Amino acid sequence: MDGGTAHTEKVFDLPELVLPRRPLRLAPDSISTPRAYYWSTPVILALCIFLLVWEGPGVLRDFTISQNPVLIEDGDVQNGRCTTRKAIFTDCEARLVYSYAGKDYETDVEIMFVDFHVGDYETGLVISGDHPELATMSLGLDKLWNRIITLTLFVLFLGGLGVGMIFLGLRIWRVLRKLRHPAMLAVVPVEIAAFDRKRNMLSITYNDSIADDKTKRSAYTKMQKGEEPMIVGANGGKPVALAVRHGNTALPVLLDDRLTRVELTDAERADALLPFQQVPDGHDGRPLLVEAPRQTMSIWKRLQILIGVLLLMVVGVVGFWLWYVLASDTQFQSPGMDINNMMPAPVNEWGCDQLKKRFGEQRAPFGCTAGDYTSWK
Repeated sequence: MDGGTAHTEKVFDLPELVLPRRPLRLAPDSISTPRAYYWSTPVILALCIFLLVWEGPGVLRDFTISQNPVLIEDGDVQNGRCTTRKAIFTDCEARLVYSYAGKDYETDVEIMFVDFHVGDYETGLVISGDHPELATMSLGLDKLWNRIITLTLFVLFLGGLGVGMIFLGLRIWRVLRKLRHPAMLAVVPVEIAAFDRKRNMLSITYNDSIADDKTKRSAYTKMQKGEEPMIVGANGGKPVALAVRHGNTALPVLLDDRLTRVELTDAERADALLPFQQVPDGHDGRPLLVEAPRQTMSIWKRLQILIGVLLLMVVGVVGFWLWYVLASDTQFQSPGMDINNMMPAPVNEWGCDQLKKRFGEQRAPFGCTAGDYTSWK
């Protein structure tokens, strides 16, 4: 939804809204659940489960292999293929055929990782010395921590987002259930964060962030054609409207400027609205929500920002690479290995020399390996 502003930035000195001091009922549709919640929540959770099921076993397999890796010199990596999507997400697959201790094995392997690599990948066949039926590409071991971190971040982000949306949906449904019963109402100001007018419907997202007993929670509601929120001013460029707390419900309910959402008699409604009929400073009606003017940015300014961001990225990447080759406590640090592998040959050679000075007695990392994918080049 588009952000908005009140008709004026001035905070109006309007009279206090006074409602009858008795339990009141609110319209059951005063708080809505965005339609996107009904389809996006299961999609997000399904995607989270899919990633965990798709990548989790492979990551666990390669972690087991990394505890006692054995390079199979005469192993056959068949139909190996890597595909890069969105410039950084790479997935590789291959069929591994090998013999070990007099037994023949075949297995299909798929791995996914984040990489800035350009060009082909070189890989060998590695198995677990403890479990020879477990095999993978040496590339999978080189990128193991990359894959663990990538999978963990995706699962935490998607899973957390999905669970959060479920809890928000449950909160809205609990509020709607309570709105069916009368309760004491307390008037509170709320900040309108966004709104959108489509098909004679006004959709509003508002935040409980400026009341004395604020919870900083957001709610969503819809108003029919002709209905407007009861705006009383502005806060930091955002419209401020009146809402009510219905008993001890978790979310405030946004009021309309005719109080049709509150179960009142005609006389009670007229008395509550009477002080608002005369708007200060000669206004002929209460302020309405209008679209905020769109701010434009010059091409030159955008170019400056782009160049600045690119320079920061370059400085950050080079700085991280220097730390990796000169000070990292392990040669298998990702994305340090990936950055070092992408460096021009002389720079890559110098970086590998620095790593070899500190880790020369151990296995070489990706980007510094010889033809056997284990020793230093």
